[in-house]
Amino acid sequence: MSTRTTHSVVHFSAPFSLTGVDDIQPPGDYAIEEDEEQIDGISWLAYRRVAMFIHLPSVASNSRTTQLIAIDYADLEAAQQQDWTGRDGSG
Repeated sequence: MSTRTTHSVVHFSAPFSLTGVDDIQPPGDYAIEEDEEQIDGISWLAYRRVAMFIHLPSVASNSRTTQLIAIDYADLEAAQQQDWTGRDGSG
């Protein structure tokens, strides 16, 4: 089975928290890694997410020490939605 890792950056305008992360994190840009495995037995190329990680602290931090924390996609999506809702004033 083939696997791949994709890299992205998410931005938070306000402090946020995620399940599995002890402290509230400050606003900023955070590196995300997503591990996916290829789904075999179908006639087209497809992948399924098997793990997601966030790099702490934020990208702009001066810290030399970083942590790679496993997170749940739904938790990240909920935190982003809360951040977006707060930005547009509808929250």
